[in-house]
Amino acid sequence: MEIFSCLGKHNYEQLVFCQDKESGLKAIIAIHDTTLGPALGGTRMWPYASEEEAIVDVLRLARGMTYKSAAAGLDMGGGKAVIIGDPHKDKSEALFRAFGRFVEGLNGRYITAEDVGTTVEDMDIVLRETRHVCGLGAKAGSSGDPSPVTAIGVWKGIKACAGAVWGEESLAGKTIALQGLGKVGYHLARHLHDEGARLIVADIITDRVDRVKRELNVQAVAPEAIYDVPCDIFVPAALGAILNDDTMGRLGCRLVAGPANNQLAEDRHGDLLHQKGILYAPDYVINAGGVINVADEFNGAYDRERALRAVEIIPRNLAEVIRVSRRDNIPTYKVADLLAEKRIATLGRIKNILLPCR
Repeated sequence: MEIFSCLGKHNYEQLVFCQDKESGLKAIIAIHDTTLGPALGGTRMWPYASEEEAIVDVLRLARGMTYKSAAAGLDMGGGKAVIIGDPHKDKSEALFRAFGRFVEGLNGRYITAEDVGTTVEDMDIVLRETRHVCGLGAKAGSSGDPSPVTAIGVWKGIKACAGAVWGEESLAGKTIALQGLGKVGYHLARHLHDEGARLIVADIITDRVDRVKRELNVQAVAPEAIYDVPCDIFVPAALGAILNDDTMGRLGCRLVAGPANNQLAEDRHGDLLHQKGILYAPDYVINAGGVINVADEFNGAYDRERALRAVEIIPRNLAEVIRVSRRDNIPTYKVADLLAEKRIATLGRIKNILLPCR
């Protein structure tokens, strides 16, 4: 794998490899862009099949965070970290404290939080070694688990997209195929169910499926079968790259909108959705509730009502993306990229204005 070639393709700033033999830590931190501010992004723990797979994932995730923060109007850049390991077997105090030391060594260029495979309790351990962590459970004034707010933003985003497709935002009576019932997917399922949608769900972890079936009395299918479900809305809430050559021809929906990161395996899959007349809600636009929630800590002590008000930017942003997409007949993912890149470029020029010496 040609690392510098990969970094140069999308102009990444930094890729940091972190190793500690005693704790078993093998982690990678990617910083994509700090034009707007320090790189903010969670730490994912996952049993990657190879080091190359972990590098590809952290790079994709870090770049997505740059665009997510820019689109959400935040003064934050984009970064991400991955820890190679099984979150059910390999966690320890030593591992997260070692990771925290590496984060501290970046001196604020990267700010971490929880993500897939990690929890606010894990971040509380990281906090013992670095100030540059947020979304904590034990620290006063911290935002805690961002998943519920992410789910609220996605729910409101789906409603905005439904309004563009069907002329009304109500989800009552809509058949929704929900892929993934993790921290965000679970909360999102409750919002969709409470609004009267007909849910068909899937997850690779059977306990999650059993819980949602028991609490919401919904239909479940095997994980691989979720792509074949006839539905109005397909909601990806698991891992990335699920819109690919194998799945694109199987979708029977008019709208794809969900919280998973990096849903498009390649940009051309976004082009295919556009050609098929399937509205795609760009992932980093619709799932920005979590980073908005976490970023509220930088306004002082966390204020949930303030964070929820800020999340209202998500349906407005989606409406603008859809408006420009329809006006110019270009895919929504391209519109979202253009709008995010424009904000980064504009504010980047402003930040170059020379200030007087103090």
